[in-house]
Amino acid sequence: MIEIQGLVKNFGSHRVLNELSLKIDSGSTCVIIGRSGCGKSVMLKHIMGILRPDKGSVRVDGKDLSGLGERELNALRLKMGYVFQGGALFDSLTVGENVGFGLIEHTNIGRDELLERIEESLSLVDLHGITNLMPSQLSGGMKKRVSLARALCIKPNLILYDEPTTGVDPITAASINELIRSLHDKLKVTSIVVTHDMKSAYKVADRIAMMYHGKIICEGTVDQIQNSPHPVVHQFINGLAQGPITETIESGMKVS
Repeated sequence: MIEIQGLVKNFGSHRVLNELSLKIDSGSTCVIIGRSGCGKSVMLKHIMGILRPDKGSVRVDGKDLSGLGERELNALRLKMGYVFQGGALFDSLTVGENVGFGLIEHTNIGRDELLERIEESLSLVDLHGITNLMPSQLSGGMKKRVSLARALCIKPNLILYDEPTTGVDPITAASINELIRSLHDKLKVTSIVVTHDMKSAYKVADRIAMMYHGKIICEGTVDQIQNSPHPVVHQFINGLAQGPITETIESGMKVS
């Protein structure tokens, strides 16, 4: 489904992605882990074609995004669902209008089919009878689920999750992880989950890839990552205060 080769992205003199390469199989769930600011969200934006690489290539479903025009990119994006970190619901729209937003804006779907798709999507995330509520009436966990329902409403081939468990309590986070896993098993959709929550990563992943200094430094199954001898991976997944990551940061601070 996804093939990234030698991806480079610079913002001014700062290199965010540095020869990043990664392959993700159709129907699998790949979790991308790494510290804040390592380029995880920038990578997602390249997969969606929002950012263009300075070097390298991104292929989605066999199509090289750099060779697509805006119309072709938009058609491809309609096969992608995106779950934003904070939910990103429109405050002025009802839950139903939020969930159906992509179909309303980009298709000519009829009203009856639209309402059916909205209800179906909300049922998939275990929410019922809330289509007329406003986002302000929802809990944090419900907002996350509505955001996921919006992603599902377009019936995507690919779902991108940006920190799905950030900002919610541990019980809600566990329920979101269960939901991501059950949707994967039920819909057989390809998923990319960006997170630094290792409990979430272990729960939902088929494979885990770690980003560090703008590239993938280790990739494998949950067991392979948990038993990786790589010192950076070991420090990160165990949340250790001492190790090569903090040594690099401290060295940089002394130099500056």
